Amino acid sequence: MSDLSMYSHYTSLELRRHPHGVLEVVMPGAGANKSGLSTADANMHRELADIWRDIDRDPETRVALIRGEGKGFSAGGDLGLVEEMANDFDVRARVWHEARDLVYNVINCGKPIVSAMHGPAVGAGLVAGLLADISIASKSARIIDGHTRLGVAAGDHAAIVWPLLCGMAKAKYYLLLCEPVSGEEAERIGLVSLAVDEPDLMPKAMEVATRLAQGSQTAIRWTKYALNNWLRSAGPTFDASLALEFMGFAGPDVHEGMRSLRERRAPDFPGGAPF
Repeated sequence: MSDLSMYSHYTSLELRRHPHGVLEVVMPGAGANKSGLSTADANMHRELADIWRDIDRDPETRVALIRGEGKGFSAGGDLGLVEEMANDFDVRARVWHEARDLVYNVINCGKPIVSAMHGPAVGAGLVAGLLADISIASKSARIIDGHTRLGVAAGDHAAIVWPLLCGMAKAKYYLLLCEPVSGEEAERIGLVSLAVDEPDLMPKAMEVATRLAQGSQTAIRWTKYALNNWLRSAGPTFDASLALEFMGFAGPDVHEGMRSLRERRAPDFPGGAPF
């Protein structure tokens, strides 16, 4: 098995090498929390932002494949981290920087990225899932951008890529209402590249990753670079959405959003907004 020493400082993500230069990035689920889903605590959030720079520099990796483990792809942000962000300016500023890096590092990673999404796909993991160059979902996957349910603007990756993938009308419907999108529907509206039956998810994702790894690396990477200029051109839109999201973490609605999630009830947000 090839050396993984350059990734030895990663403690939340698991890395596995496969033939032909495929690097598997696993967000652990079993044991991560009672739900068996991977949650992005402070360490996981930082590692999800940083990993793409190391993959870009890794001479043994041609393609990265990111997946979740356990009952789903990712469960979103840890509420403890959200509470810290709401109450501590320094934490909020640090996580804002990481959230910005996560999006731009995925976009600017020279190696192609494949995602394999099953079960719930929410939060920081979903950023990589939908910004991946080839996104594959099980038909039963549940893709959810949960920002407005929490009481903050849909920042992260949403404004930069959802309108491009599925159109503005669908993007507004799903992002404003926090409606879940099944993998099958996500493929129909263009939000993901492909939807397959769940037993076929990993075989198909590995097949795609292997085909990319065996292709012309200059041709594939340069095509990715050119196509991602569409995303880079939306950078100002993303920067504004992320700033508004993190402004929301300093406001009152996020506290009601957190309480309602912990109490498993619908939120009761106050009326009105300053903008």
